[in-house]
This record gives sequence, structure tokens and C-alpha cells, in this order.
Amino acid sequence: MAGEIVNRVEKSGIVSLNLEELLPSFPIAFIDLKDQLFQEMILREKDFREWIKTNDWSQYEAKHVALFCSADAIIPTWAYMLVGTKLDGIAASYFTGEVKDLKARLIESFINEMNAEDYRDARVVIKGCSDEALPASAYTALAAKLQPVVRAMLFGEPCSTVPLWKKPRRKA
Repeated sequence: MAGEIVNRVEKSGIVSLNLEELLPSFPIAFIDLKDQLFQEMILREKDFREWIKTNDWSQYEAKHVALFCSADAIIPTWAYMLVGTKLDGIAASYFTGEVKDLKARLIESFINEMNAEDYRDARVVIKGCSDEALPASAYTALAAKLQPVVRAMLFGEPCSTVPLWKKPRRKA
């Protein structure tokens, strides 16, 4: 039929992979130890242990918790460990570091667990536009996971991509 509009992207067999849509929801909370410092400078062990005893730890149930201190103070390692002993068995996980680092770690863990075989011999476009900015480490982890199984890997949108990798052709 003359003049018929053909969707060449659809016919190409390209699989569009939107990492943001694949990711599960990660309920995240944080504990900023700055709030437990005397004059935002010093961690007093007695006061800190009292906070540990009286804090409502149930608020972190089934959440991934980032532990950090936003004040320019030296926090002893045992303080993070002590908080961890209270979160253990309550929180889904806990991590010493910023929330953005916890998110990156959770995303990479998800990528490590995903089944790359679902993309065997596919031409995959990893979508780059998302509502929430994902860390670059998520995209490199995804590329490393997919490269051994895909036929070709591209980045962007199906109509405008940047080629990343193509499986070498076998010589006959």
C-alpha cells in the first residue's frame, strides 16, 4: 500500500529496556548522627547510648537505612556499629554512607540478581531518559550484565541511539 506509515523501530526487533521501570520500590530511610552530637561537634557516649535505648527503632521496619553524619565531625566507628545492632532484624538493610550511595548499591544489587538470559541474542536499547536520575554506576553495571548475552547494546531512545557494543560475527 503506497503511503503507508511503517514503524521501522518496531520491525527492527529492538528491545527497549527502561531500567527505571524494572527497578522495584526501595523504601529508604536515613539516620543522620548529626542530631546526636553535642553542639554538632562531639559524640558523647553516655548521651548516645541513652538515645540508642530510647529511640523508636520500629520506624525503620522493612526499610533500607543509610547511616551518615552531615556535620563536619569525627564519628567513631563503634557508633555506626551500635546503630547497626539496633537495626539488625528490623530494617531490610543498613548501610554506612549517604542516601545516594545506598540507592546506587541497591540498584546494583538488583542488576546482579536480574536474569540476563531474558535478553539473549537481543538487540537492546538501554533507555537513558528517566524521571529520577539514576547513577552512572547503574548503567555500567547493567551493561556489564548484558554484554555477555546480547547481540547488540545501544543507549538512548529506539529512534536515536548511541551504539555501545555489538557481538563480533563468527567467521565462516
